[in-house]
Amino acid sequence: MGKIIAIANQKGGVGKTTTSINLAASLAAAKKRVLLIDLDPQGNTTMGLGVDKKGLAASVYDVLLGGKPCDDAVITLPHFGLELLPANADLAAAQVDLLARASRERALARGLQASRDRYDFILIDCPPSLNILTVNALVAADSVLIPMQCEYYALEGLSDLMDTLRKVRDSVNPGLRIEGLLRTMFDGRSRLAKEVSEQLTRHFADAVFRTIIPRTIRIAEAPSHGLPIMLYDKASKGSVAYLTLAGEVVRRNRKKTAAAHA
Repeated sequence: MGKIIAIANQKGGVGKTTTSINLAASLAAAKKRVLLIDLDPQGNTTMGLGVDKKGLAASVYDVLLGGKPCDDAVITLPHFGLELLPANADLAAAQVDLLARASRERALARGLQASRDRYDFILIDCPPSLNILTVNALVAADSVLIPMQCEYYALEGLSDLMDTLRKVRDSVNPGLRIEGLLRTMFDGRSRLAKEVSEQLTRHFADAVFRTIIPRTIRIAEAPSHGLPIMLYDKASKGSVAYLTLAGEVVRRNRKKTAAAHA
């Protein structure tokens, strides 16, 4: 059964979509079967993989509200070795339409149920806010990967997110766990970045990924070309970092699986 990881942070601009795209592509490069779900009405993940969000025959909206099977809305991207459940502006209406539905927080989980066994990893790019779409992702997920910048307000925002995760665990998804905290857009020349990084590792220990994603122009440029960084500039520091992160995610889950069966 595929591992479902929500990539979430209530704070915007932390590299969430960048991480979703590049981790998915890096896991696919490691020969893993990957589904990437764009759950943000802006559709940035969809566009970042070169898909025209205005020309979609079906999207994640149809899975959430139209009863369409996930398999019927997925786009295969053979160049990247992964599959995408895309999003467009229709998803903004889902936030309102879902509120009128019974068990509205479980719509995504229901939509993924029949398809889950087809993948090793299902990654969900969440919107940068706590709304019914984010709650759907957290209810469907096994774990949450939290990208965050090492900046002044980072720990405050992280505290709010942890409160949200506790509420979701207590109410609808008791099995939800932290996959890891990922330091993104890291500038090693910044004293503040180093101090916040040290605080994170001190307070969260092994929950912090060893991999650090550097701040680089090449990572920022890649989405405008509709490519993950590993295909835009394979030799760049950003490409190496995301490939390393994928290896770390695979190893962590292999250890957890082995421990569960011990």
